Amino acid sequence: MSTGFTILIDGECPLCRREAAMMARMDRGRGGLVMVDIAAAGFDPSRYGATMGEVMGTIHGVTPEGRVITGMEVFRRAYAAVGWGWLLAPTGWPVLRPVFDAAYRFFARHRLGLTGRCEGCVDGRCKV
Repeated sequence: MSTGFTILIDGECPLCRREAAMMARMDRGRGGLVMVDIAAAGFDPSRYGATMGEVMGTIHGVTPEGRVITGMEVFRRAYAAVGWGWLLAPTGWPVLRPVFDAAYRFFARHRLGLTGRCEGCVDGRCKV
């Protein structure tokens, strides 16, 4: 079990890579955030109780206690883990939460096309 919050990122997604690198810099080596690349050889989504299609379809995170969470809540917790939770706090406010959650679901559904990877997936993994 990890001591930090774990976020499963798509290392083949340019936007996802930039966001992960930025969050790693924000963590400053404190271990508040652990990143796992779902595009890496040997990645096994079943370890997280998911399929490759599920982890490609929406972002997944794992709390230090081992609970798997998905969607926009992953970003809220990841930013909180690196000390920047205040930045995304408004996305969790009752009136705004549904809007931000829906915006993330839209992005997740169209991520491959939005990041220039329209060719889709081969053998359960997506290629650039």
